[in-house]
Amino acid sequence: MIRVIVADDQDLVRTGLSMILNAHPDIEIVGEATDGVEAVALARKLRPDVCLLDINMPRMDGIEATRQLAGAGVDNPIPVVIITTFDVDEYVYNALKAGARGFLLKDADQDLLVQAIHAAASGEALVAPNITARLLETFAKTERPAAAPQPIDPLTEREEEVLAEVARGRTNAEIADDLFISHSTVKTHIANLMLKLEARNRVELAIWAYETGRAN
Repeated sequence: MIRVIVADDQDLVRTGLSMILNAHPDIEIVGEATDGVEAVALARKLRPDVCLLDINMPRMDGIEATRQLAGAGVDNPIPVVIITTFDVDEYVYNALKAGARGFLLKDADQDLLVQAIHAAASGEALVAPNITARLLETFAKTERPAAAPQPIDPLTEREEEVLAEVARGRTNAEIADDLFISHSTVKTHIANLMLKLEARNRVELAIWAYETGRAN
């Protein structure tokens, strides 16, 4: 059973999201919050498997709540999926940088929402495919940081290929098909990438790929 907290300042949206997720036998809504402050306090108290957070909430927005629950340096981080009405690249990047494992728009279909919850609970990440594609295009046109962190051990050619696929938002199964390797081999390469790049999840791998020009 995947235990989830939903945070949104709009009662109708919050209730709707809870009803959709509760309809699945392996998902249970264990708490609801109306703002970021309440969401953080509730998450720390209940320790859910996943937090589903809106971005624009009073007192504390979803990005800051994500940073406090799943950001760098947080002990025992709680997986966060961001869901919002606002299709803004800056929101997407800031949310992922803050530690979110997923990013969806509220017009996403129910299947994608459920997939994002499952992915976050299992340690993976899901960003809506149209958002991933646009992020790649945006980063391709912008200047990247001059001092992007580099791994002590260089990436192998195969690791570079897997990293590029991760940055495109591809799942492990899709990467295996694209590169003609086994699913277990993909998992091994991703584990090695996380170790070399000191990344906690595949979203951080994608961000590093964006910042170092590997996501073109």
